[in-house]
Amino acid sequence: MTKLLVTGFEPFLDYKINPTMQIVENLDGEKIGDYTIVGRILSVDFQQSAQQFKQYIDEVKPQFIISLGLAGGRYKITPERIAINVKDGEPDNNGYTPVDESIQEEGADAFLTNLPIRNMVNRLQAEGYPAEISNTAGTYLCNNIMYEGLVYAKYHQGVRAGFIHIPASFDLAIQHGKIPGWNSQDLLDAVKLCIEETVRADDH
Repeated sequence: MTKLLVTGFEPFLDYKINPTMQIVENLDGEKIGDYTIVGRILSVDFQQSAQQFKQYIDEVKPQFIISLGLAGGRYKITPERIAINVKDGEPDNNGYTPVDESIQEEGADAFLTNLPIRNMVNRLQAEGYPAEISNTAGTYLCNNIMYEGLVYAKYHQGVRAGFIHIPASFDLAIQHGKIPGWNSQDLLDAVKLCIEETVRADDH
């Protein structure tokens, strides 16, 4: 079986629940077409998460890498188009706050995803899920991991990589109090549809 790596993050900042964790735990070991999903959780730490991510990739040797992140405040599923070579923003879970730093000193300024993000959005909308392509993954951990995944894809022929931001779950929305939320099953089903479109694009 060919492997498909799906990553999520632990809770961070004022988000005491991270629905990407629950999705990744649910997907781990599932099969979609000829692919076995390997689900892994990343730390919300700029240094640690990049190392964990690379280690998971080395262990799994995936054909596809789909990383998930919470975008508290967004109400649509938003596959990301681009990752930029910048770390900047809020503190991570260990208090590190990068300012105008590069992810890779000699790295490209940016990479475009090679996941079929338009197909994902079209499929989600056809199935009744609010979705659109996002043109910014920010400069926090999500962008950081997306960039690292695309660096790997660039140097490994046939590998597709990218990032999908998801809204909060109802549990998190209620706990937080100021952000929209989705039903957890809908979040999981929407991510599965994105994975199906990724596998289908590779089969054609």
